[in-house]
Amino acid sequence: MDWAYVNPFTGYVHFNNFKVYEAVGDSIFFSSEGISVDFALRKILSKTYEITRLVLDKPKGTIILSNRVLNFNDLILRFAANPADSVKPPLHFNILNVKINDGTFYFRSILSKVNYFVKDVNLESSGKYWNIDTVVGKISFLSGIGTGDVAVNFTINLNTLDYRYSVIVHKLSLEIIAQYLKDITSYGTFSANLDANIKANGNFKNEENLDETGRLQINDFHFGKTPQEDYLSFDKFVLVMNEVNPDKHIYHLDSVVLIHPYFKYEEYDKLDNIETMFGENGANVVAVDADKKRFNLIIELGHYLINVSKNFFESVYKINTLALNRGNILFNDYSKSEEFSIAADPLYIAADSVHQDKGRIQMSLKTGIKPYGNAIINASVNPRDSEDFNVDFHIAKIPITIFNPYLISYTSFPMDKGTIDFNGSWKVRDGVIQSQNHLLIIDPSISKRIKNKNDRWIPMWLVMYLIRDRGNVIDYEIPVTGNLKNPKFHLHDVLFSTLRNIIVKPVTTPYRIEVNNQENDIEKSLTLNWGIRQSNMQSNEENFTKKLAKFLVENPGTSIVITPQHYETKEKEYILFFEAKKKYYLLLHPENAASFSESDSDYVDKMSVKDSLFVHYLNKHLTHTLEFTIQDKCGSLISPAFVNAKFNQLNKARESNFLSHFEGLGVGKRITFSTSQNTIPYNGFSFYKITYKGELPDYLIKAYCKMNELDNEKPREKYQKERGKLKMNSPLTKNSN
Repeated sequence: MDWAYVNPFTGYVHFNNFKVYEAVGDSIFFSSEGISVDFALRKILSKTYEITRLVLDKPKGTIILSNRVLNFNDLILRFAANPADSVKPPLHFNILNVKINDGTFYFRSILSKVNYFVKDVNLESSGKYWNIDTVVGKISFLSGIGTGDVAVNFTINLNTLDYRYSVIVHKLSLEIIAQYLKDITSYGTFSANLDANIKANGNFKNEENLDETGRLQINDFHFGKTPQEDYLSFDKFVLVMNEVNPDKHIYHLDSVVLIHPYFKYEEYDKLDNIETMFGENGANVVAVDADKKRFNLIIELGHYLINVSKNFFESVYKINTLALNRGNILFNDYSKSEEFSIAADPLYIAADSVHQDKGRIQMSLKTGIKPYGNAIINASVNPRDSEDFNVDFHIAKIPITIFNPYLISYTSFPMDKGTIDFNGSWKVRDGVIQSQNHLLIIDPSISKRIKNKNDRWIPMWLVMYLIRDRGNVIDYEIPVTGNLKNPKFHLHDVLFSTLRNIIVKPVTTPYRIEVNNQENDIEKSLTLNWGIRQSNMQSNEENFTKKLAKFLVENPGTSIVITPQHYETKEKEYILFFEAKKKYYLLLHPENAASFSESDSDYVDKMSVKDSLFVHYLNKHLTHTLEFTIQDKCGSLISPAFVNAKFNQLNKARESNFLSHFEGLGVGKRITFSTSQNTIPYNGFSFYKITYKGELPDYLIKAYCKMNELDNEKPREKYQKERGKLKMNSPLTKNSN
């Protein structure tokens, strides 16, 4: 210390700039700018040592955890009671009116490399008399890292170790969680803050001996690859407890609400986004958990929550409100030759009052599906038996084209039309399943084959002939029986439908051809499709464009508006792949750089982005270690600016090629291009949407009339309602009205 003041007459002692060093070494364990102590001198005569006041001004302390041993353990052992002292006359010790002003306390974990501290620590306690076991006080502090403050009123019985507290937490940063995450993750970022208002009592010897009430709320939770890319996030998680007592098996919750959760799961060529972070099959977590020298707060909390969850369903539980609002669950698959992406957004899950004595708990799930579609699931669950439930579901308006990445990989054929509707009803008792499931795909249509060296080939035109019936639908009933551990799928309807198509379809071929022709006439009058990364029109589009130009010549009062619908993400993905493969190809064939021919381009097009030598080439040019997808790896080789420039060139070339059919006839000024829209088209391809100003072409009107007649005939009449719903929501139908 710098100096000490002792007044033997009043019992006042003051130490200035007081320091206590570690037992081994010269680092400071504890310090205080000032320690003031008042002793009751007269009580010493009665063998009672009493501190009537103890004040620590701006103390600083450091707690270090190493090999699960704290740096103050030696103090506990040094001052532990000596059994030999019990034969001596007892000495009584009172310490009263304890106060800490503006303290700062640090915590360090050596193995986990955790550094955390709290500041502005203020404590007041009436202290403890030697013959009274209870200590009462209050403490408050601010988080040293990030935001937040905590205020606690507490009572502790030092004999029984019973405790009681009330705590108010306001926007407390959970930065310490982020530090423990680094111990079990290969990369990643974390942020969140905590609000709480909780009252509890329990015992330090038994973690389950706890009875608490109050509210706990976690806000602005973000966990992911980078601060800009979350894997898991939510706005709020709210837990309101009426009574929670694990020891008595009581869980009475007023509400459990999760607001705007987001979860992204991604598949890569190797592992997924969770395994790249935590190790394959959670290897990082397993290794830290197995190391008995390490303490990891997240793992310990995980073990505790697992025990609580097991205890929960064996207890007297009740939840008045259980809800998930505005969720967004995203799945990306980069393991195929192109990206597949689908999301449940917005997602809502709700349940009525949940408790173990209720007959059945009703739950509902409603979600939009992006890019298109929706789903509704209603469930009735027996709270006393997880193998006793009813489920009704309906998944509707899903374009089959979103599954093109899988169809291309497994068949080489993408789809350009088709809408999926899937519904079913399950009844499960004692794990035994009784269910009916209905799959309906309206107007499925395959597109031109995409040739790629690594993609499999299946003759989809033959498959479609066998499974698509004469009404141009795929319609199957697929019952499921058996039990939850061994379900049995019954495919007799699939087999009978295939046999029926083989027999019936040849008879109805003229009808199906006419339907096909009329549908094509309507579609081609309202849209002009573009192949991915293609600026030249196919022969069918060329013929239609000439037909459209002739219509404008013959109808001077008519004009058309073209609204480009760009499938920007897919077009840019293909451009990125092509340019990266081209760079690799020219590295192997530098002699072709000056005269990159059409055959060279065709070779590059057919080269697989999953080619092992190409992937090895990409890996040598990675800019950082967090590039897990082929898209990211190609992006290290080809700049976004270059891809954007190629994309703009592509769109200008399409516009120029389209207008060239009209300008020579003097009707080019009657073609207006409106603002382009970047979207995910329902048909899976970029296209021009065509709006007619003035008269509609006779061939379009006739096609509509004929199509209405065909829809009323028996093969298609059964599905008029489903087709009607799709037409009502189609932008092309609205465009043609």
